[in-house]
Amino acid sequence: MRIAVSATGPHLDDAVETRFGRCAYFIIVDPESMEFEAFENPNIALGGGAGIQSAQFLSGREVSVVLTGNCGPNAFTTFGAAGIKVVTGVGGSVRQAVQSYREGKLPSASAPSVPGHFGSGRGGGGGRGQGRGRGGGGSVLPPGGKN
Repeated sequence: MRIAVSATGPHLDDAVETRFGRCAYFIIVDPESMEFEAFENPNIALGGGAGIQSAQFLSGREVSVVLTGNCGPNAFTTFGAAGIKVVTGVGGSVRQAVQSYREGKLPSASAPSVPGHFGSGRGGGGGRGQGRGRGGGGSVLPPGGKN
């Protein structure tokens, strides 16, 4: 069995990342020996589809389980099609997460934990300011307010 964990850094003592598709690293761990490989996430800066691409990246590395903070619907569906279990709501270090999973303390998720595009930095502001300042140019008053 191989377990993939979304992580903030490339080591077992780094924290589990709350975002899946846009995490900084994926760490793939053999839970018996705790030997691991760390991969920088090649999809972190994608404009869209980071969850799907990241799920495909991990399915190509023959993992059985993914431990993460959150997983959106597209990645969750991709994992389901590949027969990979997803565990969400995971925190602490990568090492602690793998140990908790081995001890049966982390159940598999039955649905995505967040909506699509979670963690992509897409704010809800529409940027529709009207820019109606008058900007008369004119003179700038010196300190004291007199010309």
